[in-house]
Amino acid sequence: MKKLIITLSVLFALYQTSTAQVYFEEESDSLTLRDRLYFGGNLSLNVFSQNKFIDVSPLVGYMIDNNWSVGGGLTYQYISREFRAIPSGDRFTISSSVYGGRAFVRRNITETYFAYSEFESLNAEFGVGNANSEREWVPGLFIGAGTFQQFFRKGGINLMILYNLLHDELRSPYNSEWVIRGGITL
Repeated sequence: MKKLIITLSVLFALYQTSTAQVYFEEESDSLTLRDRLYFGGNLSLNVFSQNKFIDVSPLVGYMIDNNWSVGGGLTYQYISREFRAIPSGDRFTISSSVYGGRAFVRRNITETYFAYSEFESLNAEFGVGNANSEREWVPGLFIGAGTFQQFFRKGGINLMILYNLLHDELRSPYNSEWVIRGGITL
């Protein structure tokens, strides 16, 4: 059972974020605005354990030409974690919402591989004493690369490995400066 949970967790992590990537068979000069726009995003749910995570992150992109793409998106995350007090053993839950936006630039290296950069700013809640908390904007600057396998005219499967140059161990909503994103776009 433990191996099944670990396997499902790894698969969930690999597919938790969908980032759109588009390739066109036509020449980019003949494309309309509608052809150049693409939509994607992320819908992640982990509600089957004591620690809950919900992530809704839609995005829109614009294909400048066959190699360059820019876009932006919004992010909303709900996080709920259960803790156990020491030494009493009493359980308590802390939950919080994280929200913000992002802008990205992507450069297609080949039909399969791309370079990626993203600036993100998330508003997260931090504890500052006896159950008091305050919200603060936390920036993230990601650089990395990815791979894309096209299955439809504008969709397919992708996987990215990103490094957050502005990762702050105390304030970042991410556990590590390394972030893996992957998903399916339609």
